Amino acid sequence: MGRSTFEGPILSGDNRFGPQRDIGYTLLRQSAFLDFSVTSANTANYGGGNQVFVSSGNIPNSIATIWNPQSNVYSTSGPTTATAPTADTSGTIYRGVSFLIPQGSNISDVIVDVGLLPSDGTVTANSIQPYVSNKFATSTGVYATMSAITSATRGSATFVGSQLVASSASLYDVQNLQPGTQPTWFSQVVVTLKITNTSLVAPTTGQIEVTLKYTQADTNIGNGTTYPYGNFD
Repeated sequence: MGRSTFEGPILSGDNRFGPQRDIGYTLLRQSAFLDFSVTSANTANYGGGNQVFVSSGNIPNSIATIWNPQSNVYSTSGPTTATAPTADTSGTIYRGVSFLIPQGSNISDVIVDVGLLPSDGTVTANSIQPYVSNKFATSTGVYATMSAITSATRGSATFVGSQLVASSASLYDVQNLQPGTQPTWFSQVVVTLKITNTSLVAPTTGQIEVTLKYTQADTNIGNGTTYPYGNFD
């Protein structure tokens, strides 16, 4: 199976013109499966490590670069690398996934599926608190709110206040590392997992899948030159 990029809405039926058309967007998703028994980067299901998050943009999982959000301010020196996630301490472990998606995307859902609670072989986590933001976060982030997960189950996001606005049109966070190459900007979505229990140290087992669902906006809609009548091919 090949991989390709997609931009813009699709026409579901065969009526290209006219006042009634069944158009819509394709739902896109990125996901990463974290298995904490896998400790080698660039290995399928690699779960990250102390101050190391995982990137979903490579097959298999690799070490993620987390960038400082640029707030749509272009820099001739390019994006800057953010400080690594907080180091592990006894009782509190941070793991997570960094996604890059097209800027202006509509984020419809963030899902954290826990198949096996993380454990260091002696202590098992009793809480996994996800934070969904545009950077490594230790409190509720800009994109979504999620409740703590305390068992092998699914956790889904809710969107309140400014989160709903941000999720409706994801932020311009990271410029392209190759100036002049499309796209100019990316949105960065980081799902931080705060894994806790008294005396818990780096887990050696545990399975968590993190999924981001979104639709990619088409900035040409309503553009009199590109789509003078709002027609979608």
